[in-house]
Amino acid sequence: MTDLAKTERSRVKRLHERGRYDFESVARILDSGFICHVGYVIDGRPYVTPTSYWREGEHVYWHGSSASRMLRSAQDETDACLTVSLIDGLVLARSAFHHSINYSSVMLFGKAVKVEDPDHKLQALENFVERMYPGRWAQLRPANAQELKATTVMAMAIEEGAAKMRTGNPVDDDEDYGWPVWAGVVPLRTVAGVPADDGRVPADAPGQPAVAGLRHLGIDPA
Repeated sequence: MTDLAKTERSRVKRLHERGRYDFESVARILDSGFICHVGYVIDGRPYVTPTSYWREGEHVYWHGSSASRMLRSAQDETDACLTVSLIDGLVLARSAFHHSINYSSVMLFGKAVKVEDPDHKLQALENFVERMYPGRWAQLRPANAQELKATTVMAMAIEEGAAKMRTGNPVDDDEDYGWPVWAGVVPLRTVAGVPADDGRVPADAPGQPAVAGLRHLGIDPA
C-alpha cells in the first residue's frame, strides 16, 4: 500500500510537522473510530453530513438512506471530502493562546461512488455490521430487498489526504513556566456502559454485546 498523494489541498500547512501521509497512519486512525463527516457540494452550496463509516483495504465506505439529499445527488462520481477526528485529551497551558487538544485526525479527498452491484452492496453492509459487532450478522434476520433498496452505500478510494495528530504536554513560552497556575493534560476516552435490552428480548436470545470487544473502535469498558 502506497503513501497518500501529498497535493496542494491535502498538504498540512499549519504545524506541518504533525502531518502524516503514510497509509499505515491513516488506516490506524480510520480503524479506531466509526463516525466521520462527509463534505460535498450540491447546487453550489456546501453540506457536511455526519455518518458511520468503515474501511476495507484501500477504500472507505459509508451508508445512508436512499432518500438522503446527498446520496440522491451522487452521480457516477461525486467530489467528496471525508474527515475523522479522535480526541485523546484536553491540554491546559499557562496562557489561553497555548491551550490545545490532543487528537488524531484524517482528511481524505476523492471521488465517492455508489456501490451498485447487489452482492457487493450486501457484503459491504455485512462488513459494516461485523466491524461494529463481530459475529452478529449471522444472528440477525437477513436483510430483505426493500431494506437494501432503501439503503445507499458509498465508497471512496484512500488515495489523497493526510493524517494529523497532537500528543503530549502543553508547550508554553519560556517566560510563562513560572506562572502560578496548573498546566497539563486531562485525558479523555469513550467508555461503554452496561448493555440495556429493550424489554422484549427472549430469555434465551443470544447476541448481547460484549463491551470489552469494542476496544477496536476506541471504546473502553466501563
